[in-house]
Amino acid sequence: MSNLRARGALDRARHLFLERPTVARKPNASATAVWQDGLRCQIAGSGGETAVTDMPASMGGDGTGPNPGWLLRASMAACAATAIAMRAATLGIELRSLSVAVHSESDARGLVGIDGVSTALSAMRMSVEIGADSTSREQLCELARWGEAQSPVGSTLRDRPPVSLEIFVV
Repeated sequence: MSNLRARGALDRARHLFLERPTVARKPNASATAVWQDGLRCQIAGSGGETAVTDMPASMGGDGTGPNPGWLLRASMAACAATAIAMRAATLGIELRSLSVAVHSESDARGLVGIDGVSTALSAMRMSVEIGADSTSREQLCELARWGEAQSPVGSTLRDRPPVSLEIFVV
C-alpha cells in the first residue's frame, strides 16, 4: 500500500477548506469513557469508535486493556505518523517505511495519593524512522519535523488548551 493513495483526497480537501474554512472545523468530536468494573473503562467516540482501558494488576486492575497513559503515547505516535504520511502524499513522496515511537517516564506515587508527586508523564520523546526512495535525508528530516509539529495530538499537548469541567451527580 502507498501513502500516495491519499493525495487526491488531500488535494480536494485543501481546496474545499480554502474556499469554505468552516467545513474543516469539527465542533463536537468527543470520546466518552464509561467505568465497567474494577479499573476497566469502555471508551466510545462520537463516530462509533471504541476502545478499552484498564490498569495492570500491580495497580489494582485486571490488565484487560492498555492503561490510559499508553493510549496517550499511542495517540501521539499514530497522529504524528499520520501527519507525516499525509504531508508526504501531498508532496508526492512515496514512503517506503515509517515508524514513530513515543517514550515517556512516569511516577505512580501521585496516582495512589502520595502528596507532592506529579502524575504527569515526563521526559517525553519521539523517535521517527522514515525511508523513501529518491528523497534526500534533509527532505525526510524536514518531513518528520513538519509532521510532529502539525500533529493535532502533539500540538494540543504543547498548546495546553484549558479544559472546562462539568460535573453531574446522578
